Amino acid sequence: MQRIMIIEDDSSIREELTLLLKNEGYHPLPVTDFTGIPKQAVQTCPNLILLDIGLPEQDGFSLCVNLRKSLDVPIIFVTSRESGLDEIRALSLGGDDYITKPYNIPVLLARIKTVLRRSSGTPEPDMMEADGLCLNLTKGTISSAAGTAALTRNELQIMVCLMEHAGEIVARADLIEALWDSKIYIDDNTLSVNMTRLRGKLEEIGMGGFIKTRRGMGYQL
Repeated sequence: MQRIMIIEDDSSIREELTLLLKNEGYHPLPVTDFTGIPKQAVQTCPNLILLDIGLPEQDGFSLCVNLRKSLDVPIIFVTSRESGLDEIRALSLGGDDYITKPYNIPVLLARIKTVLRRSSGTPEPDMMEADGLCLNLTKGTISSAAGTAALTRNELQIMVCLMEHAGEIVARADLIEALWDSKIYIDDNTLSVNMTRLRGKLEEIGMGGFIKTRRGMGYQL
């Protein structure tokens, strides 16, 4: 079981993260004593650290530097500070990712999973498959027994998000946020346009109806 250290001084957020990670199959390590955190980290050997910036004893920037002196473990900053300069500073000091509060839970979990996979040396998949449809991430194509179609960058990211949650309903707002997280800036109208084009390409390769609309809820494969 992968261990995730939570360095967060807000008790309500710390407890929420602890429960969330536990429910996802991780072993949460919430910090309640904010003195000697690097020593605590060495003793508990976490696989990943969630780190706030505004802490009582030492800010997250300084703490990140100190943690890096004794540990080679991925660090995700989770903070309410939205400044681009803060994000740049966090990443330049050794942070692996930067997420702002209030965070979107599916996005946070996806980022944790990605950072853990990257740190373990597990290669990112270049193919995804669901119900007879194959998505080639390297080539940016979808294919079925009836043919192949090329996707735009937006369409590719939409398919990735939906296939990662195959069988689940993905809300439009969550889909837009996931795309923004991938540095693709679209609004609700642009999502509708891209979804229409994507469905047209699915129709061309005999996969019409592959993406279902769940009225009032979102999309589902």
